[in-house]
Amino acid sequence: MRIWPRQIVRVVVATMLAGVLAPRPASAFELFGFKFFESENEDDGFDVINPLDYSVRIEITPTPDGDEDLASTLEDASVLVSDEDDPAAGSLGLIAKAKNDRKRLVAALYENARYDGLVYIFIDGQNVADILPDTKFDDSRPVPVLIRVLPGPKYTLGQVSVDAGGIPVDPSEFGLETGGSASSVAVLEAEAKLYNDLREEGRPFVAVTRRDILADAATDRLDYLTDLSPGNPVPFGETWVSGPEDVDPGFVAYMAGIYPGEVFSPEELEKARQRLVDLGVFSSVVVKEAKGQAPDGSLPVQVTVAERQNFGFYGLGATYSNTEGAGASGYIGHRNLFGRAENIRLDASVSRIGATAISGNARELDGFDFATSLVFKKPGVLGPDSVYVGSIAAGREQPLAYDRLFVNATSGVEYELDDVQTIAAGVKVEYEEITDFLDTRDYLIGSVPILYTFDNRDNELNPTEGFYAQARLEPSYGVNTQTFFLNTRLDGRTYYSPLESDRLILAGRLGYGTVFGADLEDVPNDRRFYAGGGGSVRGYEFQSISPYFPDVAGPGQNEIFVDTPQGGLSLLEGAAEARIGVTENIQVVPFVDFGLASQDLVPDFGDLKIGAGIGARYLTSFGPIRVDVGVPLDPGPRDASFQFYAGIGQAF
Repeated sequence: MRIWPRQIVRVVVATMLAGVLAPRPASAFELFGFKFFESENEDDGFDVINPLDYSVRIEITPTPDGDEDLASTLEDASVLVSDEDDPAAGSLGLIAKAKNDRKRLVAALYENARYDGLVYIFIDGQNVADILPDTKFDDSRPVPVLIRVLPGPKYTLGQVSVDAGGIPVDPSEFGLETGGSASSVAVLEAEAKLYNDLREEGRPFVAVTRRDILADAATDRLDYLTDLSPGNPVPFGETWVSGPEDVDPGFVAYMAGIYPGEVFSPEELEKARQRLVDLGVFSSVVVKEAKGQAPDGSLPVQVTVAERQNFGFYGLGATYSNTEGAGASGYIGHRNLFGRAENIRLDASVSRIGATAISGNARELDGFDFATSLVFKKPGVLGPDSVYVGSIAAGREQPLAYDRLFVNATSGVEYELDDVQTIAAGVKVEYEEITDFLDTRDYLIGSVPILYTFDNRDNELNPTEGFYAQARLEPSYGVNTQTFFLNTRLDGRTYYSPLESDRLILAGRLGYGTVFGADLEDVPNDRRFYAGGGGSVRGYEFQSISPYFPDVAGPGQNEIFVDTPQGGLSLLEGAAEARIGVTENIQVVPFVDFGLASQDLVPDFGDLKIGAGIGARYLTSFGPIRVDVGVPLDPGPRDASFQFYAGIGQAF
């Protein structure tokens, strides 16, 4: 479109931003009154009919403002350029592609606030605007195509007027102010934000009653004038449910958590949808408001769900390590036990089958480890944002520091305070038999674990920004030892991306813990603190950073545990790493970890251990595949010269 000097042309915005940015094959969108189409020559698996090769050259007149990025923007927008290595579907196909390309390039100019821009495309010297559809080009050599772009000046916003039916609106808060960006994308994004903000005030029937965008070529200004009919705030009404067969519809409405009388909110509708998705019993969930109000003035809500084909699930797994031996695990469960999304899961595993000691670092093991657990979850016990969790578990484990046989039962509730905060509290009863260097002891312990979590990371498995913090308090009482102790721990993680491309992520982690109220020997070994291992200080053996038992056994002492970790009453550990993207899917990750465990309530920083190493990540749709190699800079008696780690997700 050409806007002639000293002439004002009225252009109507006929789409929202989503229509501009969301590509859809063979679809169309309108932008400021022009219709643009997606490429119709995408590879659909069929051979091109009458293939015609072409070569393309693009000429862009330098802009007065010296925009160096415009050339690459236009080249990226051109299908002729991106598809140059692929033949067109004959002469008619090349003509259609060129005409489509001209519209795409004009749209790209508009997105860069250049409304005086001109785009000419010549095929074999002929202007595509003048070429007849039945024209045939010489196919004995690639047909030459010339794209000539005269970008024109860059517009800024001129007059801005927004009338929201008497509701005070400051357009500058949305980026609509004189002298601001006149990019079509920026204008439409601002309008969409204004529209959504009015809806978030409880006005579901916001409508644009007038929208004028006036481009003045004499002043290089774009005037934006719009009138909105906001409507009145409307309360939610009843929630209607369709689709469930085995899940109780009343429970679905309850878990949606939308209460009649509360003011309409699109955010609440999205929270309701996510809450139902998280139940794990539906393959699809749609939550939306009705198109009109009920006779009482309220706005009904419609929930439409599709259940999973099968609520049962199971899985099997196996592992092998030259240091840890072989292992096997399995689980089976059901997601809708009683018709209200009750989840039950039985897990069982064996590990360290045939484990061997390498370089004398490990200690002697007595057979293999095993564990089994049964976990029951019932959502909605204290409102839609809560879930009851009960479990029983039993097993045997043989880490470096001790042998442990245990059976325990827990009962508690997890509650989601908001989008980023959760709190969990419960009661736990455990019987355990622990053997270490000194002797074998029995413990019957009752505890009340309380866990608070803050998590605003942008991605759980591969965060690029945000913060994660967790605080844990667990007051415990040994019934048979008549000992009280309080286990506390604080953990924080932070992520920072200095580049827009997220090709460099700086990540840090810090943790601190203390056991109050009892001497070390009165605290069960598994409740003490240790550092070292893939989730702690990489490069060191699991639990190897700790005060140690003596290296010689005396009378009545267990020689199997000579020179093994004793555990501590306090802990400090942390890590820093740089996740450097070398390609779109591969990261190289140098890291430094540190940590210590002390028998005192305040750690002795002279005992700090440091590990360093490098890792690699392969980014997939289900999370990064992680491989790390860590080296202990101050190895202890149970540490090898290096450690190798592999898993799914980042190290922290």
